[in-house]
Amino acid sequence: MKRKGFTVIGILLCCIVFSGALYAVSRLVVPKYHDTLIEGHLSGEYYRETTDHDVLFIGDCEVFEHFSPVILYNEYGVTSYIRGGAQQLVWHSYGFLEDALKTETPKVVVYNVLALKYGEPQSEAYNRLALDGMRWGKAKIGTIRAGMTEDEDFMSYVFPLLRYHDRIDKLTKEDVRYWFSDGDPVSLKGYVMHAGVDPATEVPQERYDPKLPESSMAWLSKMADLCEAHGIALVLIKSPSIYPVWHAEWDAEIEAFAKSRGLRYDNMIAENDAIGIDMQTDTYDQGQHLNLNGAEKLTRWFGAVLKNEYGLTDHRGEAAYDADYAELTERCEREKLRLQTEGN
Repeated sequence: MKRKGFTVIGILLCCIVFSGALYAVSRLVVPKYHDTLIEGHLSGEYYRETTDHDVLFIGDCEVFEHFSPVILYNEYGVTSYIRGGAQQLVWHSYGFLEDALKTETPKVVVYNVLALKYGEPQSEAYNRLALDGMRWGKAKIGTIRAGMTEDEDFMSYVFPLLRYHDRIDKLTKEDVRYWFSDGDPVSLKGYVMHAGVDPATEVPQERYDPKLPESSMAWLSKMADLCEAHGIALVLIKSPSIYPVWHAEWDAEIEAFAKSRGLRYDNMIAENDAIGIDMQTDTYDQGQHLNLNGAEKLTRWFGAVLKNEYGLTDHRGEAAYDADYAELTERCEREKLRLQTEGN
């Protein structure tokens, strides 16, 4: 009996050591997305938050580069976070919303509709940027299964070493530096700032399907259902850009959907003059995305909409929020200075 007991203990110790070694090696080889490809760092940064958010933005780069939580708080007292990511498709956005609702219930969810043009998974690389930093749970499992490309394997998400083992001889200082640390935040509550100016030029012509995919619209309907079930106001937006083109047929389809579900829809392209957007000065990449100037103009305009239409609480004067956003404001000013000094 004694020998049998030692055998069981020995097996358990071996399992613990093996699991620890597997975890350590996996942590080492998984891309860190901190100094390079920072878009992959965004999904995990949400879990550092210590205060709730009245407004949650979800969507692609047209939210995480276009809206400033610092402006929303300092000028309106509105608390917010941007759960955005590069080419964040609609099932990713649904998964991030479902995940967030485990710990908080925002009053308003803002979803940018551009990604509805995609009805099928597009790229493993973008899937990894979205999902590697997401915590495990029902939402992550469902999002992985919804968005995997044909060449992907679910188990490679469970055991990242299966996917990234070939990086073992390509490791960088970044991999070692952030082996067991996530480092400092790379975003400002999900906002990624760009200060450069590259004026818009000719818009490329492209072929397109005049009807949005049924699959993406089905996910949008699920998102509306989820918000309704939690008493959350869902707001649909098309953020200002000139490319990729937001076609009139798609715009009409979203308008019809919003009307059928009693939702607000703002096509902000049509509001450029009211917002003050100038694609000669307010874009860093020829009209695809807004720079710092454009993002601040857009946030001020939309902040007034949110405050007036949804009666959001002004949290200025509340100690926990003031301390949180004071630190955020300091980081924001440092980032502005860095980008302006570097010309980015």
